[in-house]
Amino acid sequence: MMHPHQKSEFLGTAFRAAMLAGELILENLGKLSSKDINMKDTSDFVTRVDRDSEDLIISTIKRKHPEHHFLAEESLKDNVTTDYRWIIDPLDGTTNFIHSYPAFSISIALEYKGEIILGVVYDPLREELFTAEKGTGTFLNGQPVNTSSVKDINNGLIATGFPFRKKELLDPYLDLFKNIFNQVSDIRRAGSAALDFAHLSCGRCDGFFELGLSPWDMAAGSILITEAGGIVSDFGGGKNYLNTGNIVAATPLLHDKILKEVKGVFSGTIDS
Repeated sequence: MMHPHQKSEFLGTAFRAAMLAGELILENLGKLSSKDINMKDTSDFVTRVDRDSEDLIISTIKRKHPEHHFLAEESLKDNVTTDYRWIIDPLDGTTNFIHSYPAFSISIALEYKGEIILGVVYDPLREELFTAEKGTGTFLNGQPVNTSSVKDINNGLIATGFPFRKKELLDPYLDLFKNIFNQVSDIRRAGSAALDFAHLSCGRCDGFFELGLSPWDMAAGSILITEAGGIVSDFGGGKNYLNTGNIVAATPLLHDKILKEVKGVFSGTIDS
């Protein structure tokens, strides 16, 4: 694996944590037993590997930055928003991992005084490391990348995720899916939002929408997209997506078109 285009000690720390977690995840791929898997909520699973990966990431970061705070999916829920806080998804796409479906990732972001300043998404199967720091651009295995130049929504490939945590919103979601599907070239649902964001940042897809996500699903991916030239917003067009869990991300030429469809279905019915 090529070292990232490193701009800071923070990125070097995130790189090491992601690489170690990736090794651990691949070592356990296809080796889970029923006792290794628990259900947190309906259709929401956690495995021994999620927890072990998170412990490894946090311990790696703490060795370098013991004074920092953490918000992580499986353990630490530190809501301090001053100074530095790492936001971690140790295995995004757990259901895929359980089934050995090849779409899962590690997502590590660093927040400073409420602003995401660094993001790393690592796909251990493909050995693809996506990195971004505020003001420096987005990189894939050390090479700069940008969002696509698709201008016409009819030519756009859009990614999404089903609202498995908010199944009561399935009907309006399907209305939105239909409205967007009828305008674009196709829609993909791979099962790892962090990977979807990473792929959007390097032009492999052109837009993304989902609702009911958690901060650790979005934090790293959001800066990958913005540093690659894309736009990220909540369902109202604002920047509150880490709190609402509802997100639209796309190239500058497609974002408003997708957001218009989102507002047409969800405006006034849920928090943006």
